[in-house]
Amino acid sequence: MIGKSAIKSAVALAVMAASVGAMAQSSVTLFGVVDVAMTRVSGDGAGNRIGLSSGSSAPSRLGFRGTEDLGGGLSAGFWLEGSLGVDAGTGTAGGALFFQRRSTVSLASNTLGELRLGRDFAPTWWNLAQLDPFGARGIGTTQAANNFGYSTTWNNNTVGYILPQNLGGFYGQLQYAFGEKNSNSPNDKQGNFLGGRFGYQSGPLNLVGSYGQTKQAIGASDVAPVTLGRDLKVANIAATWDFGVVKPIVFYGTEKVDGNPTGNNRLNSLLIGATAPIGAGELRATVARYDIKDSANDFNKFALGYGYNLSKRTQVYGTVARLANKGAGTRSLSADGLATLAPIRAGGNSSGFEVGIRHAF
Repeated sequence: MIGKSAIKSAVALAVMAASVGAMAQSSVTLFGVVDVAMTRVSGDGAGNRIGLSSGSSAPSRLGFRGTEDLGGGLSAGFWLEGSLGVDAGTGTAGGALFFQRRSTVSLASNTLGELRLGRDFAPTWWNLAQLDPFGARGIGTTQAANNFGYSTTWNNNTVGYILPQNLGGFYGQLQYAFGEKNSNSPNDKQGNFLGGRFGYQSGPLNLVGSYGQTKQAIGASDVAPVTLGRDLKVANIAATWDFGVVKPIVFYGTEKVDGNPTGNNRLNSLLIGATAPIGAGELRATVARYDIKDSANDFNKFALGYGYNLSKRTQVYGTVARLANKGAGTRSLSADGLATLAPIRAGGNSSGFEVGIRHAF
């Protein structure tokens, strides 16, 4: 006859075995980046501002991600990632941390690709974030996005599909986002997004393009007098070639607003840049031109930076940048966590530098 203690021991062993089996089939990772820099930005006629900025080399963030092996090459996964304001010890919404950078759940197959649902980066943003020598961060960032007062970095309520990684160098994704407007609303399509990103990478070559359209994104109002929103279209193409000693990049992008009553309905950007390994670090440089259609208020930008790797996880870096306005333009450099300068003198210049530390975990 089996005693109660033996039964309890057997149950405990079964529970432990099940736990070990579950742990062997799944994993959860805590990850993040803590990045802060001392930054100074000045502008003609607007003085200067100096202080700390957050995420000038890489976005400061905290996240959790995990996968579960479902067998047969199928897996389930989740990703929860929020921004950190390291300069003030806050998140980005009322001082609290939300997972606004990415919050998704997915099913992935080795042969069929990945189905992903939730808040995610827009496909059109990835070409800037991954190929800009400055990672679309800090005072050196490309300014080829979000020029019409509507953020094209993330989309809410998305259903996305990512191609599998076994297509001989071809990669890409499609994404649809629901605006979730009432069908009786005059702007019933506001916030609906459809876009994609497709590229080819083989050896030193990486060539990629993307396109996305957000419906009724600009100027929509359902309150009398009703104003129908205008569609925002974003497209870009980029190419890099890694020579080993230097990796140049050419980027061309456009943002367009359909039917903008001001007439300034398109901004075209051309960026030429490069990264080059030097010692234990990397040199970064870009020269860019930004052309506003039907306007003389264009602007040019130059940036030069260097990051020195103290280890695989820790880097110290510095960047200098200068932005030159044309016509009556009043653009200025900016950085996360540092308040924007008052409008600079029309046609004036803006310059700045930053020195920071980045640690990833």
